[in-house]
Amino acid sequence: MADQFIEVDELRDTLRESLEKDDRRQEDISRQDVLTRIERVIQTIVFSVSEGEAPVLRLMNRCNWASVRFHESVGLVRKADVPVTTLRCDCPSSATRFALIFKLLSVIYKLVQSDSYATKRDIYYNDPQLFGSQKTLDSILDDISCMLKVPRRSLHVFATSKGFISGDLCYLEEDGTKVDCNSSSTAVPVSSNVNGIRNIVSAAKFILIVEKDATFQRLLDDAFCTRLSPCIIITGKGVPDVNSRLMVRKLWDTLHIPVFALVDSLAFEAHSLTVPSVLWLGLLPSDIQRYRVPEETLIPFSQADESKINSLRTRDYISCQPAWEREIEAMQRLKQKAEIQSLSSIAPHFLTRVYLPNKLRYGGWI
Repeated sequence: MADQFIEVDELRDTLRESLEKDDRRQEDISRQDVLTRIERVIQTIVFSVSEGEAPVLRLMNRCNWASVRFHESVGLVRKADVPVTTLRCDCPSSATRFALIFKLLSVIYKLVQSDSYATKRDIYYNDPQLFGSQKTLDSILDDISCMLKVPRRSLHVFATSKGFISGDLCYLEEDGTKVDCNSSSTAVPVSSNVNGIRNIVSAAKFILIVEKDATFQRLLDDAFCTRLSPCIIITGKGVPDVNSRLMVRKLWDTLHIPVFALVDSLAFEAHSLTVPSVLWLGLLPSDIQRYRVPEETLIPFSQADESKINSLRTRDYISCQPAWEREIEAMQRLKQKAEIQSLSSIAPHFLTRVYLPNKLRYGGWI
């Protein structure tokens, strides 16, 4: 069985060589630095009031692809000249959001100052009428993170994890709890405080990110981690939450092993997994014809799918990857998409016993 990982081992060695040449891991920002940045915002507001002017907040526009660029060793990074949105406290359309930002800044300041933590849900339910909805609070937290230029984890506010992880992995939580992910049939919830994880121990050859929870459960049921041991599998149960993405990044920074993504043939957010070296293992659009996926399991393109494809082709992280461009072109020609579960229509265990083992053995990733 040792020869099943020859291609994966060669990939790992290549990744480690490139890492040594260009190690750009982001350093954590100190608590004092976070407090100083918040104080500067407050000082600016106080100065405006003392001058008889209406206080103004300037927030980066987070909803525009023109605001980011792709760097091969880092991934998506924000441009220096990002468009700015202005919030005025004397403007009826922005006064409420202006006030909510300062409320949340006050909460964050107290958390960082006391070196304590809270979840977004905790903060929301302390005053649900004030924020109106969890979505509003989440958006304001993102605005603050961008305004202060501080990673969300440094604000001492966590999201409740929805991801799960399994495989050859043990670690300690910040409070000293030992977590053992070694189980062929069950998974462990991803930590809500990934930044506090320490003493990571693993002999895994690779990490497999699984988009869908149903597929993840299928891998567990078929003892995938035992069949292709040693490895680690993780899912964010759909669009990955911040903690699941941070966990993948933490494992990459610690273990420096290949990270593969197993997603539907039309998954548009694979770039957001925080590790620029993530490789697309499947389901590739070209796999649909290569493995003769039954026609009745394919889903015709909608107008929204066409629009997303056209948008993807204009993005830097696609244009610099010829193999990805070829797959997108194949998808446009086919005008159909397939879900991972469609492979089970070929044979019940085709995904876990044929498709994935062969992909990993013969280097079938891009």
